[in-house]
Amino acid sequence: MKVLLCLAIFSLPATGLRAQTHDPVHIPSLPRPLYWENTPVHFENAGGRLLIVAGEKTDMFRDPNVTYNTDNAPRLLFNADSNFVLTVAIHHAFAGKWDGGAIVLKADSLNWIKFCFEKDYTGAKRVVSVVTKQISDDCNSAAATANTVYYKMAKAGNVITLYYSMEGRNWFLVRHLVFDAPGPLRLGFLAQSPTGKSCQVTFTEIHYSTKKISDPYLGE
Repeated sequence: MKVLLCLAIFSLPATGLRAQTHDPVHIPSLPRPLYWENTPVHFENAGGRLLIVAGEKTDMFRDPNVTYNTDNAPRLLFNADSNFVLTVAIHHAFAGKWDGGAIVLKADSLNWIKFCFEKDYTGAKRVVSVVTKQISDDCNSAAATANTVYYKMAKAGNVITLYYSMEGRNWFLVRHLVFDAPGPLRLGFLAQSPTGKSCQVTFTEIHYSTKKISDPYLGE
């Protein structure tokens, strides 16, 4: 009986880890608790550092050819304000094709934006933005040599502006668009591994403010 009890106790941690994803997650620099959509393999949240591990064949994409519609990537979201600026440093190891970490702004399953640091089809580390209004508009932008790039998403009314920076100070405009999505918006962080076994993404230097930018080119 004692042996069986010990085996039962040592089998509990994996189940316990899954159960924790039902609880709210608090990040000090964000104004409200975050909640999971899709369960990660593992996550850590400590000292302003968020780590998300996505499992195999996880993605968030609605193919224009309607041959690949997937929405199982783990993401951690909170209710966004009507105006905001979110900045974050995204880091991962770029193991498999399409591995990525992203900022996500979501209204519902058919209306969302994924601003991703991704390993592209050539093997390059790439700034990628996916704007989905029923179908995904996928845009590849700048290539990077480092494993860390800074991302900024700004919302001013119904206008969304996306930026990247290599050092977190000088920002380059990627997209500037109208996003008239129904209902309240949720904002947060995603990890994906569409063709790989897993992808571990680390988010640091997370900053959020409720200001409305006046100059889209400067992001201020």
